[in-house]
Amino acid sequence: MSAFKSEFLHTLSMRGFIHQTSDDAGLDALFAKETVSAYIGFDPTASSLHAGSLLQIMMLHWMQKTGHRPVALMGGGTGMVGDPSFKDEARKLMTPETIQSNIDGIKQVFSNYLNFGDGSQDALMVNNAEWLLPLNYLEFLRDVGQHFSVNRMLSFDSVKQRLDREQSLSFLEFNYMILQAYDFVELNKRYGLRLQMGGSDQWGNIVNGIDLGHRLGTPQLYALTSPLLTTSSGAKMGKSLNGAIWLNADLLSPYDFWQYWRNTEDADVERFLKLYTTLPLDEITRLASLGGAEINETKKVLATEITALLHGRQAADEAAETARKTFEEGALATNLPSVEVATGELEDGIGILTLLVKAGLASSNGEARRHIQGGAVRVNDASISDEKAQIGASEITSDGVIKLSLGKKRHILVKPV
Repeated sequence: MSAFKSEFLHTLSMRGFIHQTSDDAGLDALFAKETVSAYIGFDPTASSLHAGSLLQIMMLHWMQKTGHRPVALMGGGTGMVGDPSFKDEARKLMTPETIQSNIDGIKQVFSNYLNFGDGSQDALMVNNAEWLLPLNYLEFLRDVGQHFSVNRMLSFDSVKQRLDREQSLSFLEFNYMILQAYDFVELNKRYGLRLQMGGSDQWGNIVNGIDLGHRLGTPQLYALTSPLLTTSSGAKMGKSLNGAIWLNADLLSPYDFWQYWRNTEDADVERFLKLYTTLPLDEITRLASLGGAEINETKKVLATEITALLHGRQAADEAAETARKTFEEGALATNLPSVEVATGELEDGIGILTLLVKAGLASSNGEARRHIQGGAVRVNDASISDEKAQIGASEITSDGVIKLSLGKKRHILVKPV
């Protein structure tokens, strides 16, 4: 049982979200007596977050659901520097235009998990560019920089790993932890935020903010980190063999997102049900107890519930039905992921290697060739063994498409246009 008395921390503890806090008792007492405002920062390094960020988004979701105010901080200012934490090399610098475009793309996801507005428990989305871009550098050095010990900053694991590997750590990146600490103080001043949450790799940065708050006279600030998740086989969350599991539907279809979770390893099912769905814990215990072939039914529930939170119940049910028709009935589900190919190109015939690359089932002709040699490629469910095969108009089915398959689980519809 959880030792926490407040509903929010009890919920997070029971579901496996908590790795470390700066003060269990103090934070628990704060959540028990008042509406708490807390934030998590998100770096706009791409136009969409990926599944690795879902853990943090779900923490904000539970915060609001238990009566508190979540804040999503967009790193429009810090994004111009780049977080060096546990990276092997410096991030590529982005223009302000790229950063803003990425923020616009990232924003789409949050409204599916949070209710935004002006009420005491309504979520906020803020951008640290508001206070970081206008900073006067000399004043900032004098008023804030004096409170940071370089010796202590060098002791943080995120910095030590880079230095131990003799990898360059630029002065630009070194400033990142000062800026993130300043964010915490500024957010307390502007919005009354008392807690910063994040992955366990952010612990040093968050504690810096608490220390800076002490020195600059804020109320007591707190830290809470979540475990850095990998799958049972050691794979990083949010990544697959075919690339990032993006949260935006224009980068990854709801069907492909559903399939990612459907393919969860058996040992991860209960943990993922607790972390990534809102199903009651007793229902999760029941589902997780199912063994044998029934574990696959539980995985379908997992995939559908996670997809419903992100893309809506209708999209989740459609993805589940598409998978059922494809894998259980062997039928051609016309809402499988698709790629458009010019009709003229099909009339002339298109090489199977080219088509596999175009459909995203291979990253190169060499990879496509290896798939064919391994017997993994099928067209309209017929195995392809000739790497020089030409796919043309004669392969178009009565449904007006060509079904291109890689293995048993990946299917793309080729649609003539």
